[in-house]
Amino acid sequence: MPLLNLENLSLSFGLQPLLDNANLVIEAGERVCLLGRNGEGKSTLLKILSGEVTPDGGKVRLDEGARLAVLPQNLPTDDTRTAYEVVAGAFPETGALLAEFHELSQRADDASMARLMKVQERLEALDGWLLDQKVNAILANYNVNPDQRLNTLSGGWQRRVLLARALVGDPDILLLDEPTNHLDVPAIAWLENALGQFRGAILFVSHDRAFIRRMATRVVELDRGQLVSFAASYDRYLDLKEKALEEEERQNALFDKRLKQEEAWIRQGIKARRTRNMGRVRALKAMREEHRQRRVRGGTATFSVEDAARSGKLVVEAAKAGFSYPDGTQVIRDMDLTILRGDKIGLVGENGTGKTTLVRLLLGGLQPTEGSIRLGTHLEVAYFDQLRGELDLTGNALDNLAEGREFIDINGQSKHVLGYLQDFLFTPERARSPVSVFSGGERARLLLAKLFSKPANVLVLDEPTNDLDVETLELLEAQLVDFKGTVIVISHDREFLDNVVTDTLFLDGSGRVQSYVGGYDDWRRQGGRFPSELPVAEAKPAKAVKAPVSSSETQPKAPGQKGKKLSYKLKLELESLPARIEGLEAEIEGLQARIASPSFYSGDAAVVSETLATLTRVEQDLEAAMERWMELEEQAAG
Repeated sequence: MPLLNLENLSLSFGLQPLLDNANLVIEAGERVCLLGRNGEGKSTLLKILSGEVTPDGGKVRLDEGARLAVLPQNLPTDDTRTAYEVVAGAFPETGALLAEFHELSQRADDASMARLMKVQERLEALDGWLLDQKVNAILANYNVNPDQRLNTLSGGWQRRVLLARALVGDPDILLLDEPTNHLDVPAIAWLENALGQFRGAILFVSHDRAFIRRMATRVVELDRGQLVSFAASYDRYLDLKEKALEEEERQNALFDKRLKQEEAWIRQGIKARRTRNMGRVRALKAMREEHRQRRVRGGTATFSVEDAARSGKLVVEAAKAGFSYPDGTQVIRDMDLTILRGDKIGLVGENGTGKTTLVRLLLGGLQPTEGSIRLGTHLEVAYFDQLRGELDLTGNALDNLAEGREFIDINGQSKHVLGYLQDFLFTPERARSPVSVFSGGERARLLLAKLFSKPANVLVLDEPTNDLDVETLELLEAQLVDFKGTVIVISHDREFLDNVVTDTLFLDGSGRVQSYVGGYDDWRRQGGRFPSELPVAEAKPAKAVKAPVSSSETQPKAPGQKGKKLSYKLKLELESLPARIEGLEAEIEGLQARIASPSFYSGDAAVVSETLATLTRVEQDLEAAMERWMELEEQAAG
């Protein structure tokens, strides 16, 4: 039986409807990814389902007794409530009483004690102590301190608290809008595992391709007001979508050819008109109306990076460089680094490890407090800000880009500002709209338009993938790969890093900066792990790598490489461990895929228990293998 049924939903904000009699059915246990271009109305659809927006027509039917919860896209900016208060707030009256009870219990005056008795009586009537146990249990499961205030937590930990709030009421369906935005990779991995254990249905919007591959059991696309379902994996969806677009183009071409023939027939001479078939005339009128109402799929963004004059071969050279804030906090230390023209550098690290500080240090925005950093010659830097801080929200797209000009120079050619913005999918009407009403994806595209309108030989991109639709993201990847200058990228999008960067810098949180050849997956294959993934005993700051970033230089020793201080037996063990680790990781991935299946928990209880126990055992084996590998690597390096 369908859990959620959308029937003939309609909603219009502008010239074209966002939803045009759209229909969708979601079954229990499904994990549905909602895809679509920026501005198609994906977030609006989720707001309709959550009750924030009322459609112009149609119905949303939730199965009787089913509960719906939402994980919001935007994190609170200054929420001073404790984690306990936030999660308990999922039940307004009971949660408020529990929060008040906890606060009053810390006092000793008579008035507080009198109020405490009344609160306790009401809680007992509402069975509030059961809720108290559930709130504390889910916070403990997510390793969150109940007394920690939300505004003191990082984005990843805030996301944990908000997910706990969404799930504490045991919902049947969960809505998520861009849940991975601004999360570091360990937080994304945690979110994937937490959602994989959720037994209800999930409808989520995301452009993180690795996250979609991991989570989605079905893909639904919002395209020109219609919801089109693909009962397939993400990669299979890409193949089916390409074939569907080819067939649509073929059918449109045939229709247009026939319409042209009928138009020629209707315009025949006066003599022929006397014997006209009136049924054919009516059919032609119907064809004209069908052609008029056809919604053509919007074009693909077309843009290129304007190259500046070549920089010198050396872009940045750091020698035992470090940076500390005035309060003594050391962010970067003992860094030896060389970046050459043409390098594509990806910065990887958990939130708060100093990635943005490192970029500012490398480009001269900050001066090192120890060591030295030498910049190359003829550097022209363009910066993409993840917070979109370079956009004037009170102005429109034209104001932000042209700054009073009617034409701008792009790669030596003068181009009208409106024409240039159309390359980034802004219609003339949208280009004159205030930026404050733009979606996140539209703001990202506008910032890219502004960034690429200026000559540059060094591009710095801070979380460029947030809010971009997949098609624009793939075009951006292609442009960065072809760019002749230097690229420095801060991103938690694993696939984006793999597709773009040639070298990876890893910040381990201790101030050390390590360099690796290749992208994210290459870093993982070379033994890269985040501190939060390591056992407590092993989560020590890694030794700094004194090697240039350029791929032509010597890199850190890869797992399995022989050392000089190991016995023959230990050498063999060290050489065998990477393969064992890889096998255990593959086994874990297979088990997690089984557990994530919508039908897993509805199967035999003994099989479910055995599979969960196997997953726990294999994870422990992997942890032990990682500890042993690091121990032998340390001996070999000694």
